[in-house]
Amino acid sequence: MSTQVRETLVPAELYRKAGVVYGTQICTRYMRQFVHRILPEGYYQLDYLKIDERLAIAAKFLSMFEPEKIAVVSVRIYGQKPVRMMCERIGCKAITGRIIPGTFTNPNLEHYVEPDVVMVTDPRMDRQAVVEASKVGVPVVALADTDNSIENLDLVIPANNRGRRSLALIYWILTREILRRRGVLKPDEDLDVSYEEFMARKVFK
Repeated sequence: MSTQVRETLVPAELYRKAGVVYGTQICTRYMRQFVHRILPEGYYQLDYLKIDERLAIAAKFLSMFEPEKIAVVSVRIYGQKPVRMMCERIGCKAITGRIIPGTFTNPNLEHYVEPDVVMVTDPRMDRQAVVEASKVGVPVVALADTDNSIENLDLVIPANNRGRRSLALIYWILTREILRRRGVLKPDEDLDVSYEEFMARKVFK
């Protein structure tokens, strides 16, 4: 008996080409369920089908909220442009760069935000946002690499959350799928820009 394979949001090869499936040389207990194999160099490779499944779930979940009540966070530099591009198209609140303590908890702060849901690019780098969202009882969606802790996270999307191509593709997919679910795009319609245009400039050290 043949089993029907679900059509992925983008071709499997694109997940590999953009580096979304490549994790680190460390894997936490929770993240093991998303691992496909360990590469000869010792790096963990994520299962693209599980990444794809979680992206679809996250898009469905985020589309349930009013756009202006979604806060998307990235301290990590390669996540900042993709986050801004996503929020420009969806209407959500982009919080990039340093997270000012009290952003979600101190109404007297000039930059105070009162979201109904928070998405973070990296639970470690964006820990301030995760902790504050947890304090005020707001659900947190997070991109999590193989070495990330999942404490105070409500919905995990396994992915390489360091690479500029990976982050560009992930946020491009989420943007497209949320807009499709909202009826802004047709079910088979793409964004007006490619995922490469979501990509941050390369930082040379």
